[in-house]
Amino acid sequence: MGRPSLLVTCLCLLAAVGRAAVPPNIVAEGVPPVPPALTAELAPYLNLGGAGFRGWHATRREAIVTTRLGDATHLHLMAAPLAKRVALTGGVEPVKSGQMQPGGALLLYAADVGGDENFQLYLKDTADLAAKPVRLTDGKSRNIEACWSRDGRRIAFATNRRNGKDSDIVIKEVRPPYAERVVHTGTSAGWGPVEWSPDGTKLLLRRSMGQTECHLWTMDVATTEKTQVTPKTSRAYFTQPAFAEGGKAVYALANYGSDFLAPTRVDLVSGETRRLGGGPAWDGEELVVSEDGTRLVVAFNVEGFSELRCWDLTNGRTLPAPKLKAGVLSNLLFRPGSHEVGFSLNSEDSASDAWSADLDSGTVTRWTNRTSKPKKDIPSPDPVIARVTSFDGVSIPALVYYPDAKKFPGKRPSLMIFHGGPEGQSRPGYRGSFHFYLNELGVALVYPNIRGSTGYGRKYLALDDGVKRGDAIKDVAAVLDWVAKSDRLDARRVAAYGGSYGGFMSLACLVNYADRFRCGVDNVGIANFATFLRDTSDYRRGARRLEYGDERKPEVKAFLDRISPANHADQIRAPLLIIQGKNDPRVPFTEAEQMRDAVKAKGGTVWFVMAKDEGHGFVKKTNADYQFAATILFLRAHLLD
Repeated sequence: MGRPSLLVTCLCLLAAVGRAAVPPNIVAEGVPPVPPALTAELAPYLNLGGAGFRGWHATRREAIVTTRLGDATHLHLMAAPLAKRVALTGGVEPVKSGQMQPGGALLLYAADVGGDENFQLYLKDTADLAAKPVRLTDGKSRNIEACWSRDGRRIAFATNRRNGKDSDIVIKEVRPPYAERVVHTGTSAGWGPVEWSPDGTKLLLRRSMGQTECHLWTMDVATTEKTQVTPKTSRAYFTQPAFAEGGKAVYALANYGSDFLAPTRVDLVSGETRRLGGGPAWDGEELVVSEDGTRLVVAFNVEGFSELRCWDLTNGRTLPAPKLKAGVLSNLLFRPGSHEVGFSLNSEDSASDAWSADLDSGTVTRWTNRTSKPKKDIPSPDPVIARVTSFDGVSIPALVYYPDAKKFPGKRPSLMIFHGGPEGQSRPGYRGSFHFYLNELGVALVYPNIRGSTGYGRKYLALDDGVKRGDAIKDVAAVLDWVAKSDRLDARRVAAYGGSYGGFMSLACLVNYADRFRCGVDNVGIANFATFLRDTSDYRRGARRLEYGDERKPEVKAFLDRISPANHADQIRAPLLIIQGKNDPRVPFTEAEQMRDAVKAKGGTVWFVMAKDEGHGFVKKTNADYQFAATILFLRAHLLD
């Protein structure tokens, strides 16, 4: 045989380049090779991640933050604002949170393997960074919600090591031989420790029964006797609790007697429960009490934006709140021995960074400035908050980001993005790599907060429970009608996109509105509720049945079958991209495979991306970058054609 032609040689080389571009732990089906030109085009948008505040050093004014180290996120220590970051953890698996030992040098943190969410607890001696961390747990089970005793000698945590399903609570010493005792044997996955009392004699526990009910208990550490401290006759939800007033009271966010989560005081002696005045009529989202028990700070979720409110607990009066730039706050935590609170802040013009605010002086300090400064200018438009009226009169909020009208005149295609949860919310903030859609593709971003979203009160949250799930799907029609009336959006070019529950919504859009969506992206989404509830991790199943319904009941299963996209693949006519982590403990990878096979069996177009070293969403940079490139290729082929 003669030598291969030049054309054949070039094709082989191109194929090799395409194969080399796929990360080693990615399985890709139907996805064309990523062209080098696209890789170069995406480069300015792939390093826009920021930093997160995670805590304070126990004895010095030093901050613990998370930033990416190599391919994964890790904990770092900063000796001063904007100072050099010193890595505390490392390795191929991300570490997202950690707590310093009160008065000591030990760092307590959790890490899993490949996104399986079977978190193991580790101790790292920050006085000797060369020393290896000590693993405190069995290496197999799920261990969460660890908290330090105030004297730094013990920790408490929840574990499902007994049967893989229920939550037991363990107290463990942090010095060899690491003695431990089980102080609570759970009969559900809803139990967990929250905080130790100042004198170390009590543990504050929470018992969660889904998203509608959560109660607080105290436990006598010596006797393990438990006492419910929240009203027994109410189905209220108590969250973010903290001891105050020397352990005589607990403050929490609660919708006790209210539609919204408001700061609430629970007297541990009299049992009196009362709301604090001075907050807005919106859900509180985070609550912290200063170490001396005299200051309370609450972050409220006001139409998606965070607002701080402060109280002096010695007299119950409100205090002036520090002035912060508009954005979304998270990870509030007081510095030990002070009235300075640290937090992460994500704003429209800046990726998440670590900040702090001193309540006494009003000083606001930026600790990190991790927003990349790429050579290419990346505009960051502000969102518009739209309100649309659904079929039954319910007002549905949506965040809308428009591309530059001068660069992209006329009606533009849009990506309709659904949050996960369903107890979640799409909120303002830096769009990161999604700026590529706006700035390079001219694609608008529409984030509907359909019924069932958090942030708008418990009545709105409950509107999609059980057999009302179909009403959330109907909300999409109202958003589509709004798009059709827009003078800036093209109703003929709309794509659905979502992760987790949002992945289900994306699939439901393709089933129920087949002629109104050009294509869809399903990222770790539910394809069949009956198989999802059967196959999700044991410790999650009970809570998910409270939300979606119990598939063991014939009438409930019949409803779930009617709304499950995998059962209606024949109705899907638009191309579909499916993204999944092989180790996902929440939505098993079999859901993605089931959906892929169902659509292909009906002759549909499916692109499929599976990561063997990821769980519920891609967190390793190499995988996430490939996922983003594949999504761009998909939308260019099927939304912009």
